[in-house]
Amino acid sequence: MTLAPLPAAPVHPARVEAFVFRCPIATPVRTSFGTMHDRPAVFVRVEDADGAVGWGEVWCNFPSCGAEHRARLLDTVLAPLATSRSFTGPAEAFEWLSARTAVLAIQSGEPGPIAQVIAGIDLALWDLSARRAGQPLWRYLGGARDEVVAYASGINPDRPQDIVAAKRAEGYRAFKLKIGFGRERDLENLRAVRTLLGAQVPLMVDANQGWTLDEACAMAPALAEFGLGWLEEPLRADRPWREWRELTRETRIPLAAGENVMGHEAFEVAVDSRTLSVLQPDLAKWGGVSGCWPAVQRALAAGLRYCPHYLGGGIGLLHSAHVLAAAGGDGILEIDANPNPLRTELMGPLTRLQEGRASLGEAPGIGITPDLKQLAELCARGS
Repeated sequence: MTLAPLPAAPVHPARVEAFVFRCPIATPVRTSFGTMHDRPAVFVRVEDADGAVGWGEVWCNFPSCGAEHRARLLDTVLAPLATSRSFTGPAEAFEWLSARTAVLAIQSGEPGPIAQVIAGIDLALWDLSARRAGQPLWRYLGGARDEVVAYASGINPDRPQDIVAAKRAEGYRAFKLKIGFGRERDLENLRAVRTLLGAQVPLMVDANQGWTLDEACAMAPALAEFGLGWLEEPLRADRPWREWRELTRETRIPLAAGENVMGHEAFEVAVDSRTLSVLQPDLAKWGGVSGCWPAVQRALAAGLRYCPHYLGGGIGLLHSAHVLAAAGGDGILEIDANPNPLRTELMGPLTRLQEGRASLGEAPGIGITPDLKQLAELCARGS
């Protein structure tokens, strides 16, 4: 499968701004490596010299101070660079910003946060370009259909069957459960959820890098009975691919990863390792559209499923949906099942699922413009 080349239309950012929000939540979001006690977001607004505007989002879930830190990186480092010149299009801006900050990223020990800020700017530039062209982003990127299939994600280990039942009533028809909380607890939760859903409903699991190779190989046989669509990040993302290959010899469950892969070369190695069945780049964590599009193209050409990772606010979620629709294939969109007003207030057409599907429509760009005052008031009230 071959994707269309990315379009290019000149951009000259005149203003780049970051807006930080935090919403308190009643139930923390738990993973194998940490807990989120509130829901943060960093939204990026880029205004071009001709007055066109676009919106992006920066990944900022961890650590707990991450949102404010990334906003300061944008204000002090990336915004002055981005507004210093014109570009032939978002892709050139992405590559130039990445090159100009490469040594700084090494020297500061912060390649991830800097890459995340660049990704947020890139997303905003693509939204800006599509809006200026009067096209929805999915069409601007060369897509033929606006429909996406979604699944409910981030399902916590405390009575997950309750969340699954609620999300099924909202129209979801596929689900992903967090595991990595101990063998017995994981298996008990999987039995409860599978019993509720029946054998045919797609069910995936995410271990959030929670196991060693030995632990993953010991757990894999026990997972086989649940008919899982994939096993996500069973190993740490920095483990050598030979360990992933060894795990593939121990299980037939498709393996998924990509949210913690960063860089063109790293994605090439990931695809070429022949260990993954599902590639999951996170547009707001590295690459934006410009960086991830070649990785998606390589994955699809190799027969992998492209299923974008996403667990943030609504702006990045809509970008993920538009890129997935543009890419085509049989991938599915991750939508967080946990309360987050910074997502639900900005989801646009994704709030209405019919049998697990949503149509993105014809509104230009990602289709929504955030009301910053309303978002601030929501965060002040709490979820």
